[in-house]
Amino acid sequence: MTHKSLTAGLVALVSLVAFEYIAVAIAMPVVARELGGLHLYGLAFSGAMAAAVVGTVLGGRWADLKGPTAPLWTGVAGFIGGLLLAGLASSMEMLIVGRLVQGFGGSLVSVALYVVVARVYPEESHPKIFSLFATAWVVPSMVGPAIVGLVVDTLGWRWVFLSVPVLTVIAALILLRGLAGQPVMGGQAESAPGLGKKVAWAALTAVGAGLMQYGSDGRLPLLIVGLVVLLVALPRLLPAGTLRAARGLPSVVALRGLAVGAFFAAEVIVPLMLISERGMSPLLAGFALTGGALTWSIASWLQGREVFSRTANLLGGAAAVALGILSMGVVTFDAVPVAFAYPAWIITGFGMGLLYPTLSVLTLELSKPGEQGVNSAALQVGESVFSVVSVAVTSALFVAVGQGYWAVYAATLVMALVGLWVAPRFQTLSVGSEAPVVAHLS
Repeated sequence: MTHKSLTAGLVALVSLVAFEYIAVAIAMPVVARELGGLHLYGLAFSGAMAAAVVGTVLGGRWADLKGPTAPLWTGVAGFIGGLLLAGLASSMEMLIVGRLVQGFGGSLVSVALYVVVARVYPEESHPKIFSLFATAWVVPSMVGPAIVGLVVDTLGWRWVFLSVPVLTVIAALILLRGLAGQPVMGGQAESAPGLGKKVAWAALTAVGAGLMQYGSDGRLPLLIVGLVVLLVALPRLLPAGTLRAARGLPSVVALRGLAVGAFFAAEVIVPLMLISERGMSPLLAGFALTGGALTWSIASWLQGREVFSRTANLLGGAAAVALGILSMGVVTFDAVPVAFAYPAWIITGFGMGLLYPTLSVLTLELSKPGEQGVNSAALQVGESVFSVVSVAVTSALFVAVGQGYWAVYAATLVMALVGLWVAPRFQTLSVGSEAPVVAHLS
């Protein structure tokens, strides 16, 4: 019964963080217009992302040192407080402060939940838990837009922010009940050398990602400066060898970034391409994305029941993502029936559903006691930054070649193919043998 309450609370919190992420993106045009803050529109997103990167790095090490409960409840409080500030904002500046607090709190929650899973659940349960987490992110993407649109049209945009704290309190109470009496929630790391430097590198990484976001609309100098900053700062937050996909944990973090970056950079232009180039209605174009979200959830469910091996999940998932992006790219040509877009994104979503939770499981398996937090933080930071870089670079490419849909799909296909090469590298070679084995360091 305790684990049922714990699982329900964990999944509810993940769902609420995911829902609010989607809801803000949908409501923000109305918010900025009513508050007279269109000139600060981008800062509402980049500021929250910057706070989230810092919070993820800090929260990961905090969870290793003191256990996940302190960062978890601090994060819940920050998430609720930020939402209330944003919902009650009388100016765009106040709303941005709320977004900063919300982003910081939500990131503490996200990384602490990984450590809770590592400490409380037996290892054989991790695939099922992470399949539930994946579904908790996917479902809001399917139902969220309709709910948010209804709330904005009937109650007003403020209730997009003010309604979620009530649900968060309920989820937190369920989680509190589930955590009661758990014996393994204390710290496992003895010290945090260089934590201040890590946080500073995290802040610099957030600045670099923000510069790339702002530079993606054709301001090439900003794009280049942002990329240089990231090349200097980001490696300090990731396992050594991540950018060259070294075997073991570095390849897991690299594959997560490549897969998520390729998926979201391609997905960003799917509706635009289907509507502007192929004449679809917004409703029918949206169904293409919904199909991908559904198969992401289905594949996550299969992963949770370990229908396939870890290697099959990663290789099959990476191959499906590459095939799906290639297929959607083909739809840009008039000779190809536009209906081909549906199976194309169904395949892509299925691949992500195999990959995403499997990489979460492997991150915990490949972490020593006392390092689950910092490694989970690295996984999430890498995913976020790779996504920003991918979207920024492909957006700049799209503009540079004159609405070059094919160019975006070609670039994301290359990323997906690199991911296919990286996929089997989660295994390490045993000493004195050519046979690959799964590195298990815990």
